[in-house]
Amino acid sequence: MPLAPKTRMRARALQILYAWEMQGAPKVVDVASGLVRIAGRIPVALEEAEELAQGIIDHAADLDTHASAAADNWRIERLGVVERNILRIAVYELTTEAAPPKVVINEAVQLAHWFGGRKSPAFVNGVLDRVARSLGRL
Repeated sequence: MPLAPKTRMRARALQILYAWEMQGAPKVVDVASGLVRIAGRIPVALEEAEELAQGIIDHAADLDTHASAAADNWRIERLGVVERNILRIAVYELTTEAAPPKVVINEAVQLAHWFGGRKSPAFVNGVLDRVARSLGRL
């Protein structure tokens, strides 16, 4: 079953954010062009993923504050790069009301299944549930 365009876009945004963070915060367009060389071009998904990644980078401090407040006993900098960026994507979408909260959380949990560790999905789900409730979205 092929992935929905928004799911593909979120996965690409996660890949961009991961590479961006690991490479020391270069321009998003440079990271995306490197991803194209590796994975091939998915025109719409990549363009939208670049825009999503840039929005997340522009608001990372605020997004991290929301996630940290909801992640009991976890500082955002202690999280793995994958989990941190999955949370950033979802918190960004929750704060901008880009999609219904249950969709945002389900998509983030799916990303955690695909890209994170064994405990990532449950952790991501718990944090995002608290964030959504604190924002009045659930």
